[in-house]
Amino acid sequence: MTITQLKCPNCGKVTFNSPENKFRPFCSERCKLIDLGDWAEENHRIAGDEAGASPVEDEF
Repeated sequence: MTITQLKCPNCGKVTFNSPENKFRPFCSERCKLIDLGDWAEENHRIAGDEAGASPVEDEF
């Protein structure tokens, strides 16, 4: 197994993608929780239509 070096998506600190890093791809639990909080507050979003939104089609 190869261990790759990567940057933490939150703070940019160099970390490693290895089984020993239980917070990967983050460098620490703090960075992991900050990212989770950003998702919970909807600061991050996946592009696409609004949930439940669908085009209205006339059937008549």
